[in-house]
Amino acid sequence: MTTTQTANEDALAQNLKPRHVRMLSIAGVIGAGLFVGSGHAIYEAGPAVLIAYAAAGALVVLIMRMLAEMAVSLPDSGSFSTYADKALGRWAGFTIGWLYWWFWVLVIPLEANAAGTILHAWFPQIAIWQFTLAITLFLTITNLLSVKNYGEFEFWFALLKVAAIVAFLCAAGLAVSGLMPNSSTSGLQHLYDTQGFMPNGMGKVMAAILTTMFSFMGTEIVTIAAAESKDPGKQITRATNSVIWRIALFYLLSIFFVVALVPWNSPALIEHGSYQAALQAMNIPHARLIVDIVVLMAVCSCLNSALYTSSRMLYSLSCRKDAPAAASRTNRSGTPWVAVLLSTAAAFVAVVANYLAPSVVFEFLLASSGAIALLVYLVIAASHLVLRKKREKAGEKLSYRMWLFPGLTWITILFIVTVLVSMLFNAQHQTELLATGGLTLAIIAASLIVPRKKNKRQKTRFYAVQSSENS
Repeated sequence: MTTTQTANEDALAQNLKPRHVRMLSIAGVIGAGLFVGSGHAIYEAGPAVLIAYAAAGALVVLIMRMLAEMAVSLPDSGSFSTYADKALGRWAGFTIGWLYWWFWVLVIPLEANAAGTILHAWFPQIAIWQFTLAITLFLTITNLLSVKNYGEFEFWFALLKVAAIVAFLCAAGLAVSGLMPNSSTSGLQHLYDTQGFMPNGMGKVMAAILTTMFSFMGTEIVTIAAAESKDPGKQITRATNSVIWRIALFYLLSIFFVVALVPWNSPALIEHGSYQAALQAMNIPHARLIVDIVVLMAVCSCLNSALYTSSRMLYSLSCRKDAPAAASRTNRSGTPWVAVLLSTAAAFVAVVANYLAPSVVFEFLLASSGAIALLVYLVIAASHLVLRKKREKAGEKLSYRMWLFPGLTWITILFIVTVLVSMLFNAQHQTELLATGGLTLAIIAASLIVPRKKNKRQKTRFYAVQSSENS
């Protein structure tokens, strides 16, 4: 039996359809943060929050371009963690893989609780924890059966989110133009009529960049999911090429309409969220119910993706001998069932910690994931810098390239480092950076202490794919 054959005994199935990956790429960036959390950013920075979203969006576009270049050449369920392993060393792949897994494990109980809270408001006779448990178990079971189930659920969740945003953009466009009947607001005066476009200064805009940047987390999931499709290189290319218009349409244009319709200092932005405040300003009936339904779809989508993404990262770590060997086992449908169960179990442990441990414990757990998005972006950029130079030196022809290499890559790295330093001096985000930094150092230490046992019978999928391509 050859090395490649042996390595693929527990390989993932390529059962995601093109429409699954396509819709995931379109709506993967849309989370509850857009519908609710954006209100806090607007309240903080005023209309100039558009600058914050544009800056954060530009960073994501550049990061996705770098990641796509690496992923098209070598699709892998470990994505940037695998590339970091090859480019920067085992410690980097180990560290960023476990940090990313931890981030999504914490997302599972948070999103499940958010969904349970909405459902409890509709059906008060059923406790929040019962809804939370039922939703988590249901999505866990569907993820265990086949990756096709994840793709199918995510397809419909994504379709509903896209439909909701398109409907909002149409209604808001009519309201701003003065064509919406019964709307109490119109025009663009709210962009400047309350202490100007940048009422709180550039410092607040920088702080808003930190807030908005984390709402884009999840864009990179398509490079993980595409590895389980029939033609991953083609799917990744399509997804990355569309990321610019997705961010411009779903984030910049929708936030532009919110700022135009609702005064930036309106308490409704904090109390109800940006979309509900805008719908109420347009006198749309049942605004709260509409937003609750859309947010429920968004949090279920995020929960579904969290289960999927955490299990695939754990699977990849296991294949590289950086996680328990059992996590690389797959069932007949090619699903890493042990990794799914372990990730869900870890999420339930976090829930238990929330109920049993002092509140400061769970607050630290949440804070520890605060800067992980930036660290992931930094590792992607650094890995791209190293791997691109290696490939150029080896004379490899790249079918998909990052723009203006290496200049834009270095600029991206400098921008991320600048944001991280600014977090250190920002009281609102200082705790997050320190907690994430402490967790990162602990994982780096573990990567140096825990040996990676060599086992000829199980190689990394990364090297297995390389072997099959060269044969």
